[in-house]
Amino acid sequence: MEVRGEELTLGPMPLTLKLELFQHTGSFKPRGAFANLLMRKVPAAGVVAASGGNHGAAVAYAAMKLGVPAKVFVPAVASPAKQQRIRDYGADLVVGGERYADALAASEAWAAGSGALQVHAYDQIETLLGQGTLGLELEEQTGALDTLLAAVGGGGLIGGVAAWYAGRVKIVGVEPEAAPTLTRALEAGRPVDAPAGGIAADSLAPRRVGELMFPIAQAHVSAMALVTDEAIRAAQAALWSALRIVAEPGGAAAFAALASGRYRPRAGERVGVLVCGGNTTAVDFAR
Repeated sequence: MEVRGEELTLGPMPLTLKLELFQHTGSFKPRGAFANLLMRKVPAAGVVAASGGNHGAAVAYAAMKLGVPAKVFVPAVASPAKQQRIRDYGADLVVGGERYADALAASEAWAAGSGALQVHAYDQIETLLGQGTLGLELEEQTGALDTLLAAVGGGGLIGGVAAWYAGRVKIVGVEPEAAPTLTRALEAGRPVDAPAGGIAADSLAPRRVGELMFPIAQAHVSAMALVTDEAIRAAQAALWSALRIVAEPGGAAAFAALASGRYRPRAGERVGVLVCGGNTTAVDFAR
């Protein structure tokens, strides 16, 4: 989606929004889910995934389409909208623990006992390959960009997209101040545990980034920007007010960096923003 910055009170700038909230299941995640199920051998026990919500919905959807059993573990922080999507796609949903790390441990235990294929939300080659198709598609749709802003949780999205562009575009990672996983990893020179809180905890707070994406980030992520929960809420409101785009907190985080001034483009810079998810109950038509 091509818009002018003035429409979003950003001043005169060309802006490209990649609207992955209109993807199947409401986020970019089906790219990686289908890559896993199509590129790997799925056993009779089916697949298992741990998720804050969006990845689980994507795996459930892909499993439904391909006719394989799916079991999905999510923490209590997963939004009701995301939990319902997983159920609607026919997966066996288990809710437990406080954060993504708890769901991951439970899914690993289930895989060990059942023989189900683990589909990791971000630290899996096929997941990165699938998310990288977003970069390919965006380049085909928009042509040249100078800069692309992407939210970071475990790093599957930014890892796949950064690998696709391989330095041809400036990649800026955006994280909540309450969950600075890649920021801390880049400072330490390796993935390390980081706080896992904030308004976007169900999508951008996995405790640490993936081992597979980290060298990609070191090579091809040019900068990081941290945004507050208040900036994310304001970004959600701005996208809805100006463009009628309903983004979940994690989906609005990359735009929040631009809207709050945490990332300031130079004059004439061609900026792209990944609006990566829309699974929220923020707009309630029943009220």
